Amino acid sequence: MKYLALALLFCALASLSDASRCYAKALLPGMTHCQDDSDYTWHPVGSSWRNSECFDCSCTGCCNKFSTPIQFDPDCVSVFDSAACKYIAHKSNDPTQLCPMAQ
Repeated sequence: MKYLALALLFCALASLSDASRCYAKALLPGMTHCQDDSDYTWHPVGSSWRNSECFDCSCTGCCNKFSTPIQFDPDCVSVFDSAACKYIAHKSNDPTQLCPMAQ
């Protein structure tokens, strides 16, 4: 229970300090595997994985590892690259020309 409280506190502080979203899950005594909440895949306790929603997970919780851009040039658009699990910004009329972003 102490570790769950610490995990929740850590996730709360992480979400205040950057744009990460985290959630904790309870690890019950005797569990040998846990199920990913998004993909419904099973994983051994102690392992870690990245699911299809770009969350880095373990059996005790998941956090997204990307931040959403909040500022970029008006002639640019922000697009989420699900293969790389990150946002990119490019010129709205030319996807090959990248734009700088503020996180």
